[in-house]
Amino acid sequence: MVKCGVDLLEKYKELFKGKRIGLITSPSGVNQDMKSTIEIFHENFNLTALFSPEHGVRGEFQAGEKVKGYVDERTGVKVYSLYGDTKKPTPEMLEEIDVLVIDVQDVGSRYYTYLYTMAYAMEACKENGKEFVVLDRPNPIGGLKVEGNILDTKFRSFVGWYPIPQRYGLTIGELSHLFNKEFGINCDLHVVKLEGWKRDMYYDETGLLWVNPSPNISSLDAAVLYSGTCLFEGTNISEGRGTTRPFEIIGAPWIDPYKLADSMNKKGLKGVVFRPVYFIPSFSKHKGQLCKGVQIHVKDRKAVDSVEVGIKLLYEIIRQSGENFEWLPPYGESNVYFIDLLAGTDELRLMKYDEDQLLDKWKRESEEFKRLKESYHFYE
Repeated sequence: MVKCGVDLLEKYKELFKGKRIGLITSPSGVNQDMKSTIEIFHENFNLTALFSPEHGVRGEFQAGEKVKGYVDERTGVKVYSLYGDTKKPTPEMLEEIDVLVIDVQDVGSRYYTYLYTMAYAMEACKENGKEFVVLDRPNPIGGLKVEGNILDTKFRSFVGWYPIPQRYGLTIGELSHLFNKEFGINCDLHVVKLEGWKRDMYYDETGLLWVNPSPNISSLDAAVLYSGTCLFEGTNISEGRGTTRPFEIIGAPWIDPYKLADSMNKKGLKGVVFRPVYFIPSFSKHKGQLCKGVQIHVKDRKAVDSVEVGIKLLYEIIRQSGENFEWLPPYGESNVYFIDLLAGTDELRLMKYDEDQLLDKWKRESEEFKRLKESYHFYE
């Protein structure tokens, strides 16, 4: 069985002994016996503050919902929100701590806000003279494949801040090291490394039990597909929120599910098959309406290129939808389309290339990152 950072605290107790501990975590922060990292630190060290990423330290908030500060009822420790009025720990929040620890399960995709909660916290620790510790966890979709384009920093946001690809093939500990060195954070960083993890492992090969990293990543297949199908969040097409299979089910009220499934299966995309489906989302887009589309079934996850699947499916839906298809309009003061933030570019929305040209361009970009990331590997 793979041992996560939280399972190795006894070996690294000098990092925490006699220090006031702040902890960024979520329900995925558990040891191999499913005991919460919160309780482990509360019982064994001086846990003085909790910091909440998106969804909350106990996981009660849906995607995009603001998290407010409160007192954790289980431990009596104050919880500071890093997904509300501020996304970066303030000097006042850090007054009570000497070291800030993060233990969250990532999904291996650029869109995941936990990554930038970590980066902002690293910056705050640098600015306020605090140590930062990452309790490493496996990348659930392995550490070999890299997919997608490099984000253009003109389109940086909390779903993509640094120029990395959609699927980056690093653990969160390795990624923290890359952030620290490549992007000039330079905080006092320590990583409690995994034991027993290999780069070719998927999560179900680790011996660890699956805990949803966030409310809508409900399976390993969803994590495998997420780097591609998350792009539908920037459209009026349902990405399956409000169903039991988010990011695996894609559709809208006007789609012909049989025509779409047939068209997609004829493309011969590796590792997946498309099945026509009908569904009624219980929340999010098209709530309470009959939607039709496809479920993407993963047959061979090592063969799947999720970004290719997402782009090919998106282009096909645009072709079949006519005037029904829309990019979600810009929101907020930035006046930037959400799809541009997700894609890290406007070339997808503006259809500057056909789908094959776009994918070829993005693959060249991901190959560049693949060479860079190898210098940050902790594991073989």
